[in-house]
Amino acid sequence: MLKFRKPNRMETESDHTKTEKRSKQMILRNSEDQPSVPEGVWIKCPKCGATLYKEDVVNNGYVCYKCDGYFRVKTKNRLRMVVDKHSFEEWDTGMLISNPLEFPGYEEKITQVQGKTKLNEAVCCGKAKIYGVEAVVCVCDSRFIMGSMGQVVGEKIARTFERATREKLPVIVFCCSGGARMQEGMVSLMQMAKTSAAIKKHSNAGLLYISVLTDPTTGGVTASFAMLGDVILAEPGALIGFAGPRVIEQTIGQKLPEGFQRAEFLLEHGFVDAIVKREDLKNTLYKLIQLHLVPQKVEFSDKPVLGREMNQQEYTAWERVQISRDAKRATALDYIEQLIPDFMELHGDRHYADDTAVVGGIGHFHGVPVTVIGIQKGRTTKENIFRNFGMPSPEGYRKALRLMKEAEKFGRVIINFVDTPGAFCGMEAEERGQGEAIARNLFEMSDLKVPILSFMIGEGGSGGALALAVANEVVMLENATYSILSPEGFASILWKDGKRAAEAAQVMKITAKDLKELHIVDQVIWENEPVTAQNIDYVAEQMKSVICDFIEKYSQLSEEEIASQRYDRFRVY
Repeated sequence: MLKFRKPNRMETESDHTKTEKRSKQMILRNSEDQPSVPEGVWIKCPKCGATLYKEDVVNNGYVCYKCDGYFRVKTKNRLRMVVDKHSFEEWDTGMLISNPLEFPGYEEKITQVQGKTKLNEAVCCGKAKIYGVEAVVCVCDSRFIMGSMGQVVGEKIARTFERATREKLPVIVFCCSGGARMQEGMVSLMQMAKTSAAIKKHSNAGLLYISVLTDPTTGGVTASFAMLGDVILAEPGALIGFAGPRVIEQTIGQKLPEGFQRAEFLLEHGFVDAIVKREDLKNTLYKLIQLHLVPQKVEFSDKPVLGREMNQQEYTAWERVQISRDAKRATALDYIEQLIPDFMELHGDRHYADDTAVVGGIGHFHGVPVTVIGIQKGRTTKENIFRNFGMPSPEGYRKALRLMKEAEKFGRVIINFVDTPGAFCGMEAEERGQGEAIARNLFEMSDLKVPILSFMIGEGGSGGALALAVANEVVMLENATYSILSPEGFASILWKDGKRAAEAAQVMKITAKDLKELHIVDQVIWENEPVTAQNIDYVAEQMKSVICDFIEKYSQLSEEEIASQRYDRFRVY
């Protein structure tokens, strides 16, 4: 595996200085006694403009060691960084390029670029291995007419997905393009539809597609195969967008803000699952492939024993409300850290934003791939502001549903952790369809073909909690609550007196014991003491036991039986 190391400050100021001095001694003088640098010794950073020693740039993964700016990477170098040595087998070589518009000078331009780049076209596709695991890899190259998509590029991409479908292989595409190829006109535009259709067939076969967005990914490529991955990764700082910055500025007559259309911008706005540094890319791709393997039926030989009811503490309903809201109480991420040590968070709803009140991703539970989603609160004021006090916006529910649908495609168990005072009720949430987002979750979750297990770990506030609790089984911690609305709101509506919240809490039957008797929840996990991040071990062990039993039980059922059981569970109420 190729390893990259960023030089430390001392190396940058000493070793590189020595290198520069040595290189100056290599300067040659031509017949006119003018200095010239030997070809290939120096390279200029495209981001900060610094003159860099090329060998150090190469050893640093083609990343500037002064500003961390990313260089665009040739096809052969990209393959060298992400696939096993000598494992790449190229497909569809030597395809002939046509000139459908009989565009003047197009053939000559193609011939010239082919000679300069040693490439047949702007994309290279084939089969390779990543740490011994087979995958199909496509690499777009900006040196070939800015990686633009003409008929041959579209054909190679389509053929690659079709062959990957037949061979039941995952596909990884490194996207880099200026968009559609102007010289091929509408024939180029048709490649957007053709590649998308081939990807749909690959997806329908239950196969994984990972899209890696590099600098730049724009135009028709963005509006087709680049944005259709089951998982979408991006390199830091990559330019990603449909219309290029110049086109936008010329159209609207405004200067674009700093960072607009960069990878970080897309992550914030919900279109990218993760930004991955080049040095981590091979490991990340391997992990993603492993996490998307269809799980087999399993049995757990070392599962812990579930705690007994004698551990139950005696609190009033109102006291349990206070405990469920305690800032010290263990959060969704605390449980995920305990239960899913290799958890990889995925971001965004693919529509508007990445809601930080909802965390979601994939990982292994005792070797079984699972999808994990949690509503996350903060402990400090700063954390709570960042997490919106655990109140999801529409994009949070849409992110959760996106991840659950992806889990259904790959046959993964879904584990949800619910802890929310309720869905966010701000004006902007209404503008973006809060009610529709919750309703859509209830609608889609009712028929998912994979098992869903939901834990009520803190507050379970109204429809905002139910939107992650349409599950085959709902398990509740002893000091959690699950209610139609807050006791304060209940008292205000029914009795016109919010001060009667403690009385309301008792009447509402919102504790774990009450809801178990009402058959709203299936099991209760007892807490030796109110659970915090510091004493989480006991409760986490009980959760492990529940999850083991759940996976064993539902691995014996068909997809239709799983969905039918969930329907029947809610039909009786």
